[in-house]
Amino acid sequence: MKELYTKWRSNNLPNYLLEELDSILQDEKAIEDRFYQYVSFGTGGMRGVLGAGTNRMNIFTIRRVSEGLARYIESNGEEAKKRGVVLAYDTRHFSREFAVETASVLGAHGITTYIYKEPRPTPQLSYTVRELNAFAGVVITASHNPKQYNGFKVYGEDGAQLVPTGAKQIVQHMEQIEDIFEIVVEDIEKLESQGYVKWILDELDAKFMDNLLTLKENSAIDSEMKIVYSPLHGAGLVPVTEGLKQFGFSNVHLVEEQAIQDGAFPTVSYPNPEEPAAFKLAMELGEKVGAELLLATDPDADRLGVAVRNGANYELLTGNQLGALLLHYLFQTHLHNGTLPANGVMIKTIVTAELGAKIAAHYNTDVINTLTGFKYIAEKIEEFEKSGERTFLFGYEESYGYLIKTFARDKDAVQVALKVAEMAAYYSKAGQSLLDVLNDLHKEFGYHKEALVSQVFEGKDGQEQMNAILNKIRENIPSEIAGIPVARVEDYLSSVATLADGLTLDITLPKENAIKIVLANDAWIAIRPSGTEPKCKYYFGVVAESDEEASLLLEKIKSGIL
Repeated sequence: MKELYTKWRSNNLPNYLLEELDSILQDEKAIEDRFYQYVSFGTGGMRGVLGAGTNRMNIFTIRRVSEGLARYIESNGEEAKKRGVVLAYDTRHFSREFAVETASVLGAHGITTYIYKEPRPTPQLSYTVRELNAFAGVVITASHNPKQYNGFKVYGEDGAQLVPTGAKQIVQHMEQIEDIFEIVVEDIEKLESQGYVKWILDELDAKFMDNLLTLKENSAIDSEMKIVYSPLHGAGLVPVTEGLKQFGFSNVHLVEEQAIQDGAFPTVSYPNPEEPAAFKLAMELGEKVGAELLLATDPDADRLGVAVRNGANYELLTGNQLGALLLHYLFQTHLHNGTLPANGVMIKTIVTAELGAKIAAHYNTDVINTLTGFKYIAEKIEEFEKSGERTFLFGYEESYGYLIKTFARDKDAVQVALKVAEMAAYYSKAGQSLLDVLNDLHKEFGYHKEALVSQVFEGKDGQEQMNAILNKIRENIPSEIAGIPVARVEDYLSSVATLADGLTLDITLPKENAIKIVLANDAWIAIRPSGTEPKCKYYFGVVAESDEEASLLLEKIKSGIL
C-alpha cells in the first residue's frame, strides 16, 4: 500500500488530491484505507467517498471504470460503439467533471456519447437510453448518500441497471488495466468536433415530459390543493416542478433554499427523503402556506419522500405505507377506467412489507418477490415484455423506490411525485387525507408496522464483521425470537428455506448474502449487508389487530434480536 501511495504522489495529480495525500504522509491507517482496494464495482456500478487513492472516487478511478466500460462495449462490436452511451449526472461535487472524464475515455475508443448539458435524474437517464437506442448508460451519482460520496451507475440497453453478467465483464476488463495513469483520455472539444460527443437537453426533456403526462389518468381531483416540493438541492428540480405544472396543479410552493443545486447540500446533513430532518424546511413552508402535501426527492431523483398533514403537524409516510397507498389507488383507477388486466402482476422485494401483497391479492393480482435492488424488478419487466404473458402494474421497495410506467426501468421519483399529487388531490376532493385512506387499509388488511435498524461497519474489517453476523445466524438457526416460534428461515446465499419441522425448500432467486426469518404470527426479520453503504441492515415487519398492538409487537421482536 505504501508503494501505491508513493506512486500516486509521484504522478501529476491535481493539487487538491496531492494536498490530501501529503496530509496523511505519517498516517498509516489513513493510507491503508485509501489504497487497500479499488472502489468495488457491484452489479449496478460503484459508489464511494470522494478523495485520493484507489479506494476513493476521483478522476483516476473514474478513468479506470470508464476504460473497463469502453473495452466491454468494444467487445460487443462496432454497432455497439456507434449506438454509444448516454451520460447523465446529478448535482454532487465533481459529478459533471466525472461525466466529462467518462466521455473523454469512451471517445478515445471511438465510442459515441450523449451527455446532458445540465443535471438530470437517474430515471431520465434510464428513459433516454431506451429513447436513443443506446448500448449503455451511465449516471454519475451517489443517490441519497452524504455529500462526501459520489458514484458511477451503469445501465444496459434496456434502460435498467446492468445485469450481473455484463457487470462481471466490465470488472474483468478493469482488472486487466496495468497502470491507471496510462489510460488514454481524449480532449473533449476534439471529440465534439469529431462527432463522438453530443450534448443533449431540450428535445429529450420534452419527450420525457410527454411520457410523464401519460400518468395523468384522473381528472376528478382538487387541482388547487396546496403542495410543497423540495428537490433537496438535486436533479429533480426541473422535471418535477414542470410536471406538477403540466398536471394542472396551480398551488405548488417550492422550497427555494433547497432549489439551489449545490453538492454541499447546505441545508441538510443527509440529503435523504427517508429522514425526517430532510423535511424541516418543507414543513416550515407547508405550515406557512397551509399545504396538505409535502414532496421531496433525493439528489438523483430516484427516491421520493412524502409527508401529509396530520392535524397541526405533518407526518412522514414510510416507503411501505406510500407503496401500499399507491398500489390501492392504481387498482381503484384501473377498475374505474376498465383497464385492469387479467394477467397483471405487482413486484416487490423480499424486505418490503406484506400490506401491498394483501392488497394485490384482494384484486386477484399476482405478486412476485425479488431480491433487494430495483434491477431485479426491471429484469422481470423485461421478461414480461418479451414473453407477453404478464402485464406489469407496479413495482416498489421499502427504501422509497417506486415505478408505475415502464418508459423508465429504474425507480422513478419524478413519475411517482406526480402520481402521488394526483392521488392526494383525488382523495382530498372526496374529503379524505392519505392518512384516512391508510387507516382504512389497516382496518381491512391488518395494522402493519415496519422498522429498519442499520449498524455501521467502516473500513477494511467491516465486510468481514458483517459476514460474521450472517454466518452466526446460519450456524445457530433460532427456534424462537422474543418467545414467538420461528416458522421459516430463508437463506438467500444457500438458496434454501428451512421450515420449523426441518423440511427444506429451494429458493429460486439469485444468490445474495441475506437471511429472512418468518415467525409463526407472520412477523418477519431480514438481515443483509447494504450494497451501497458500509452498513448491516436489519428489517422488521409485523401485523396486528390494532396500531397499538403492532407497535408493542414490533418493539418486542426488535429487542429479541438486536
